[in-house]
Amino acid sequence: MNVEQALKVMKEKGYKYTDKREDMLTLFADEKRYLAAKDVLQALQERYSGLSFDTIYRNLSLFSELGILEETELEGEKKFRFACSTNDHHHHLICVDCGKTKHVHSCPMDAFEESAGDFQITGHKFEIYGYCGDCGEKRV
Repeated sequence: MNVEQALKVMKEKGYKYTDKREDMLTLFADEKRYLAAKDVLQALQERYSGLSFDTIYRNLSLFSELGILEETELEGEKKFRFACSTNDHHHHLICVDCGKTKHVHSCPMDAFEESAGDFQITGHKFEIYGYCGDCGEKRV
């Protein structure tokens, strides 16, 4: 996903284009990591002095609903990032310090489905949390 694709999705679903929304999406395109609503607010507050946390959170929730952003919860806080561009099934390694992600192309569900018995699995989410190389080095 990129900014142009995201704006196209919004338009197709009948949502208005605003400079704030485009700037929020540009921030996610530039950062390429999970961001909390407070990170977005801090980044945009200088340009939009009256911007509220509620406005940010409502837009992040909308973007997530539309499939523009993915969300996860880290340390009790919702965080968001651009939806992956690939349609291949994969999972993520997520740095708990900086929010960077890395794709994992193997899936633990492959082994689990055999033992599920009569339980009908309809979906799953698998994330691995830790420290990326840069953040891990800082901790030493």
